[in-house]
Amino acid sequence: MTRYQPLAIFLLRIATAANFLSAVAGRLGFWDGSPMHTAWQGFVQYTGQVNSYAPASIVPFLALAATMIEVIIALLLIIGYKTRWAALAGSTLTFIFFVSMSISFGTQQPMNYSVLVDCTSALLLAAMPAYRWSVDEKLAQKI
Repeated sequence: MTRYQPLAIFLLRIATAANFLSAVAGRLGFWDGSPMHTAWQGFVQYTGQVNSYAPASIVPFLALAATMIEVIIALLLIIGYKTRWAALAGSTLTFIFFVSMSISFGTQQPMNYSVLVDCTSALLLAAMPAYRWSVDEKLAQKI
C-alpha cells in the first residue's frame, strides 16, 4: 500500500456514506427546511416517476425501502463494518437507480445527478484490499 492509500480509502468510504446520507436528508426536508411530511410526500411522488413502470401501490414501499437501505449502507460505511458488502450493496442500489431513471427519463437526468459516479465510487471502494480505521480492520487483527 502506498503512503496515502489508507487515507484515500478512508475518505472514499466517508464520502460515499455522505452521498447516501445527503440524499436521505434531502427527502426528509433537512436541506431546504421543508416540513418532513411535505418533503417525504414529494420523494414518494418522485419515486413513482423514477419507477414509472412499477404499480402505484408499491411506490410507497419502494421509497421507504430505498431510504432504509441507504441509511444502513451509510452507517456501515461510516463505522467500516462489512465495508466490502456495504459498498457492493451501494453500488447495486445506485445502478438500479440509474437504470430506473434511464427508463423513465432518459440517460441525461441520471448523468446530471452523477448517479454513475456514486455507483462506481462504491464499486471502487468494494475493490479495495483493506479498510484502515474501521471495525473490519479491528476484527481482522483479532483473528
